Amino acid sequence: MQSTFAVFSLAFVVLAVVLTFLSVKIVPQGYEVTVERLGRYLRTLDPGMHILVPIIDRLGQRMSLMERVLDIPSQEVISRDNASVVVDGVVFIRVTNTKDAAYKVERLDYAVQNLAMTNLRSVLGSMELDEMLSNREKISLLLLAVLDEATSDWGVKITRVEIKDVNPPEDLTEAMNRQMKAEREKRALILEADGEREANIKRAEGEKSAAILAAEGRMAAAELDAQARERTAAAEAKATETVSKAIREGDIQAINYFVAQKYVESLGQIASSSNSKLVFMPLDASGVVGSIGGVTELIKTISQTEKS
Repeated sequence: MQSTFAVFSLAFVVLAVVLTFLSVKIVPQGYEVTVERLGRYLRTLDPGMHILVPIIDRLGQRMSLMERVLDIPSQEVISRDNASVVVDGVVFIRVTNTKDAAYKVERLDYAVQNLAMTNLRSVLGSMELDEMLSNREKISLLLLAVLDEATSDWGVKITRVEIKDVNPPEDLTEAMNRQMKAEREKRALILEADGEREANIKRAEGEKSAAILAAEGRMAAAELDAQARERTAAAEAKATETVSKAIREGDIQAINYFVAQKYVESLGQIASSSNSKLVFMPLDASGVVGSIGGVTELIKTISQTEKS
């Protein structure tokens, strides 16, 4: 009897230990685990220790809450301008609802990868090759918006989409290199022509400024020359008026002044003539000297008249 009781006691202890072991569950940090009761979703376990009802409750799906990376396999895509390119990339996802991620989609990672591949072909197929190669950021943003909307019911968040490589065929790459070289040579020729044109413009502006300054200098000189001639003419007019007045009054010295002036002018013309080889001075030079003396006397008279 005692041996039977001991066996039952031992069995009870073992059963209690087993049930305790089955009921206590520990969820590590960064994960969540669903609990199913009789095959139906009951609740979600957070990181830490939890007590379940043995036999009735069991653990369902274990989901990671950490952001993880899924590769988008390389695939061939035809652009809008019929260029064939090989494209691959990566998708960053994070589970935000463990229940939806566990029960609304089967093989979550595989589903997201295939969804990314199909949408990558759709987005890139609507672009031309040059746009593909130069707008990777735009492609990433378009894919992010499409994938995030498509996976919103799955309890996951698409945080980033990155295009790793866009590889056109080798012959197309060579053609693009030749085109790029031609464009650079064209830009170099344009820049050189623009520089030469600017230099010619600057040179012409400098010549224009110099011509304007020279013309202004000549104009100023002409104005000064005209003023000098005007003053000389005024002085000569005044002198002529004075002499004419003296002649009208019968002053013989004024007459001698005109005779001497004409005589000296005639000698100057003879001496400056290119056809004259010899200059003969008149023998009666005393008449000229007398005329000059008369001029001197006339000047004295004029001076005395102005003073008085």
